[in-house]
Amino acid sequence: MIDLRSDTVTKPTDVMRRAAFEAEVGDDVYGEDPNVNALEQEAAHMLGKEDALFVTSGTQGNQIAALVHCQPGQEVILEADSHIFLYEGAGISALAGVQPRTIKGERGAMNPSDVEAAIRGDDIHFPETGMIAIENTHNKAGGAVVPLSNMWTIHQLAKAYDIKVHLDGARLFNAAVAAGEPVSAFAGYTDTVQFCLSKGLGAPAGSIIAGSADFIKQARKWRKRLGGGMRQAGILAAPARVALRDHVTRLADDHRLARQLATGLDQMTGLSVTNQVDTNIIMVDVSESGLSNEDWINGLKERGIQVGAMGPGVLRFVTHLDIHEDDIELTVVPAIRQLLSANGGL
Repeated sequence: MIDLRSDTVTKPTDVMRRAAFEAEVGDDVYGEDPNVNALEQEAAHMLGKEDALFVTSGTQGNQIAALVHCQPGQEVILEADSHIFLYEGAGISALAGVQPRTIKGERGAMNPSDVEAAIRGDDIHFPETGMIAIENTHNKAGGAVVPLSNMWTIHQLAKAYDIKVHLDGARLFNAAVAAGEPVSAFAGYTDTVQFCLSKGLGAPAGSIIAGSADFIKQARKWRKRLGGGMRQAGILAAPARVALRDHVTRLADDHRLARQLATGLDQMTGLSVTNQVDTNIIMVDVSESGLSNEDWINGLKERGIQVGAMGPGVLRFVTHLDIHEDDIELTVVPAIRQLLSANGGL
């Protein structure tokens, strides 16, 4: 099965499996797991932050940021189609007691003027702004890279208003590779940053959240409160260290294959790629194909291919570690052409 639903579906490489098998472990809640400690140190160094914390998921990392930076009754400014707002079960409201203030962006990037206008004044009727959240790359915008210039401007105005900036960088390394910049360049315009180890980097599980030493001290306690103490977590941290060592530069291959697939899809009658393919995500409008999302998903699955829906008449294709050029050229493109042909398309 060629699985293009998400880059979360990757399987650990043989090197990762061996690293997990051979991992020296300890009790991470006591701070005694050597692989977790090494992973956190390596990640903090890459991001240019004082300290880092291994957490169970990107969602947990984002929730911890809101819990540390905000007080109940405050507000978080974030993009209207952001992951924190759409896909985290209203966690910032349920857990941190804060409400979202959404801003419609352009390809995932909020206009700094709109951000500044959304910051509340000193009035007893208003909630104070506790945090500004940026997502990079932006999932719903088709893996779009939010420009460093945009992040810099938002960070500058946040500092002027004494508001913390958190980066949901679930696919931050994709953004860095696409932009030709180190991840520290993006993290530098934030107070805290989260990135997923289990997406394009291909590790089996976990995420990193990073920031100041004081922030991580508070984050560690919130991780415990949320049930995130994983004890002998070195079995997961060891393959994550492999991912950071071996799988960053190869993300360029995922981006190349995504552009290659997008070009093929855009040439087919009834299909239209709706996003500028910056990284590894392709959004395809199939509404003119004569087939429903369900028809496409079931029809492709019968041909050994899995894709996901991202709204009415829109499918998402995501390239990753387990997708190769032959998969695209010999299986995916022919299967899509076959489905279109069977329905009278080209």
